[in-house]
Amino acid sequence: MSVGVFARELRDAGVRLVQYRDKVGGPQEVLRAAAEISAVFAGVDATLVMNDRADLAVLAGWGGVWGGWGGWLVGLGDLLPGDARSLLGAGLIGVSTHNEQQVVGVAEDESVSYVAVGPVFGTSTKLDAEPVVGLEGVRRARALTAKPLVAIGGITLQNARSVVDAGADSVAVISGLFVKGRTVGEVVRDFLEVLR
Repeated sequence: MSVGVFARELRDAGVRLVQYRDKVGGPQEVLRAAAEISAVFAGVDATLVMNDRADLAVLAGWGGVWGGWGGWLVGLGDLLPGDARSLLGAGLIGVSTHNEQQVVGVAEDESVSYVAVGPVFGTSTKLDAEPVVGLEGVRRARALTAKPLVAIGGITLQNARSVVDAGADSVAVISGLFVKGRTVGEVVRDFLEVLR
């Protein structure tokens, strides 16, 4: 499925926050895909977030960046959230965390817009995934920050509601969107229904 077709499925199903993640493509390839996604969402009140690359988010005219804990904006070295803020201005900056210490560190950083926590469940999307935090990890993260909390890792239609009930404000889903015999749009609509 092409990036544009996938983006249209998301848009038409009602998704209004999209993170684009490409861990292998070079900058030009990422920017081409970003342009395709931007074209699909043109005129729609949606926020587009680039994984890891604040520089590419700015070049694409996108509204934010999301990276992992530590030296998180690969390609720009060890860019910290404050440095990303100087590039993005008012854009969203999200940081993935995997334990209580990281959640506290991110929660105290005024440059960070939202905190992601996980993996909540086992995931096949990342080969180097951190240890599973479970629903209890989501509950602990919720107690440690008032910032919006995004649950990541192994989120499916069957477990998404439990993650929100544990304290997440939203969920990030990749592989859970691909269900045999169903379109991505159909699955997205089911997710949105479950999360209401």
